[in-house]
Amino acid sequence: MRKKKKTILDTINSPKDLKLLNKDELIKVSNELREFIIDIVSKNGGHFGASLGVVELTVALHYVFDTPKDLIVWDVGHQAYGHKILTGRRDTFHTNRKKDGISGFPKIDESIYDTFGVGHSSTSIGACLGMSIGSKINGNLDKQHIAVIGDGALTGGQAFEALNHAGIENSNLIVILNDNCMSIDPNVGALKDYLLKISTSKTYNKMRDEIWHLLGKLSKIGDSTKSIVKKVEHALKSVLLKHSNYFESLNFRYFGPIDGHNIELLETTLRDLKNIPGPKILHCLTTKGKGYDLAEKDQTKWHAPGLFDKESGKINITQKLNNKTKYQDVFGKTIIELAEKNEKIIGITPAMPSGSSLKYMMDEIPERAFDVGIAEQHAVTFSAGLATQGFIPFCNIYSTFLQRAYDQLIHDVALQKLHVVFCLDRAGLVGEDGATHQGVFDLAYLRCIPNMIISSPLNEIELRNLMYTAQLKQLGPFAIRYPRGKGVLNNWQKENFQKIEIGTSNMLSDGDDICIISIGHIGNMIIDIVSEFKINDINIGHCDIRFLKPMDEEKIHNIFKKFQYIITVEDGCLKGGMGSQIIEFASDYNYTNFIFRFGVPDKFIEHCSQEEQRIECGYDKQSVILKIQEILSYK
Repeated sequence: MRKKKKTILDTINSPKDLKLLNKDELIKVSNELREFIIDIVSKNGGHFGASLGVVELTVALHYVFDTPKDLIVWDVGHQAYGHKILTGRRDTFHTNRKKDGISGFPKIDESIYDTFGVGHSSTSIGACLGMSIGSKINGNLDKQHIAVIGDGALTGGQAFEALNHAGIENSNLIVILNDNCMSIDPNVGALKDYLLKISTSKTYNKMRDEIWHLLGKLSKIGDSTKSIVKKVEHALKSVLLKHSNYFESLNFRYFGPIDGHNIELLETTLRDLKNIPGPKILHCLTTKGKGYDLAEKDQTKWHAPGLFDKESGKINITQKLNNKTKYQDVFGKTIIELAEKNEKIIGITPAMPSGSSLKYMMDEIPERAFDVGIAEQHAVTFSAGLATQGFIPFCNIYSTFLQRAYDQLIHDVALQKLHVVFCLDRAGLVGEDGATHQGVFDLAYLRCIPNMIISSPLNEIELRNLMYTAQLKQLGPFAIRYPRGKGVLNNWQKENFQKIEIGTSNMLSDGDDICIISIGHIGNMIIDIVSEFKINDINIGHCDIRFLKPMDEEKIHNIFKKFQYIITVEDGCLKGGMGSQIIEFASDYNYTNFIFRFGVPDKFIEHCSQEEQRIECGYDKQSVILKIQEILSYK
């Protein structure tokens, strides 16, 4: 077999190796890095387009700055694959997002080069500001602190709060705005329009280049000349952009926009910025998916495409076929059906129209479907405002992201008993995205809030019927949680809508001494288990509780009176979850039955497949079967 030719990238095991290269070798290593990412992600899956878009920026950052002494924080982390490869993880990159492999996001305990753990957006500027001020207090004045944030993540309120604070601190902070007009879906809002005006003003850009040339000579000119240049630059921006520069109004020095794929320009610019004191913003224009034609043309589809053939671009070439429907698509198609019959229904999502499938409603009924950007807090309060005017907002947020709007959920919705329907996508264990994205806390953090209705469907038909039920009358806040992945039914859309009585459960099978109580999609695994025991004439009871709040107390009383052994199974945390509620119920009514709980233990669950995570947590099919067999042995 012909031996693979050694590349420059093969010699880079740390940024120190990268710094040994000549400047004219940076283009070649950037091309090699891009090809390496394409090759590995096509075979193993993962986030794709974002990392391709910052290859040159990543190389330039590690070439110019003295990492890990200088601190780089990558917002969200979708774009950090190149960073990982250049910082000693090239040979383990094929384990990305796999069990016991490296994380798909920067992670403090994985590498000294990962300065801050990320996964949720808009945290980089605040974290980096804290690092900068901490360095200043510690007397480490020669450290650089760089936050790399996308224009999508910049729409998050936390990023604005951090900019506002950073502007009054004379900190050594560089914010690099990676502007590709995308997060996962195309960006929305006034900030997007503002950045577009900056990047497309030809006159401003031409004159800015001349001023930038002058600024590069600051060390050679006197203070009075520096002052004149600064005033001219400021006046230019004010006149040509028809308003003052937003970032400079927050006391940031603004530089750019520059070509984020011009490695030579990036290297020179970053080196110059090191010598300019105070908070600075460098505006880089990039293309998400750069270097892979299909990813450049359809950036949403190629954000995280799964496995694909890199030559043909054919996606999912080795993944198992499953003709069932994803739960989010059930939501997306059902909300259109409901909205066509009820003109008061409005759809809201914080920057996830494709992921949540609200995109279908945005196409069909655009005047009643809103993408509010990466702003979960605003999404919830915006929904609350709509509810005060008699509308029925369906606020679709990933379970892990609703954590970011907890105060708004309590203060703006539940306290005022406003009728907002929360459709919590990706509830439960989510697989390869890992600890930052697990939707396992919602049952626990929701059930302690007064006025909440909390439900979870067993299958696609129940999801449709819960959505239908949620919009029938003013019910207050109504949460419907469902998992990542596909359902279990065929022809679910042919079923007519049926109202479900709030707080009712469904006894799916009767039994003798053992009853399993489940909530949501995980109940399908219990149905299989019960069927297997039935073959051997062993009858196991199974109750799909469906509503955690209000709970079907009459049914639970009957279960405690009939069954000596009760097993609870939930795709959520054991601390404070459904099992905890059953134990509380038993204590309140002095029941002494044996109760065994299955769910997510009190730890963060790292990345691997959903099935591997369930095995790790001990509530996979085999673990439940073994417990039933153990109980049967008591008799």
